Amino acid sequence: MPTTTVRWLTGKQFVGTDSRNHSVVLSGDDPAKGVNPSQMLLIGLSACTAYDVLNIMVKKRKPLTMLEIIADGEQDAKPPWTYRRIHLKYRVSGKDLTEKAVSQAVKLSQEKFCSVAATVRGVAEITTEVEIVAED
Repeated sequence: MPTTTVRWLTGKQFVGTDSRNHSVVLSGDDPAKGVNPSQMLLIGLSACTAYDVLNIMVKKRKPLTMLEIIADGEQDAKPPWTYRRIHLKYRVSGKDLTEKAVSQAVKLSQEKFCSVAATVRGVAEITTEVEIVAED
């Protein structure tokens, strides 16, 4: 079972460390001092599904040369500022990609493999879109 640690540094700044000893600096109030914890949820969701989509596309023999996920979320106006809607825009490049193939990979990730999506889905509606970007 994964174990993480969050350690208070100073003021409202913290460092979070995962079970593999990778760290990230977080800050609730000052964007110059670290990632906002609630936005870290969006980053975690994006990274979880990115991992899946990359793997699925390799299995489809349509490897990606670029993947960027832009996440935006709508939160309640009052504490605890729960996310109610999260939209993920997948920007991808690769040889002979079709929107159908990428959309299938996204759907598999969202519905079957991504643990973060499975956890968040009970509270927030997750919507997606795919944009195929021409390779340079």
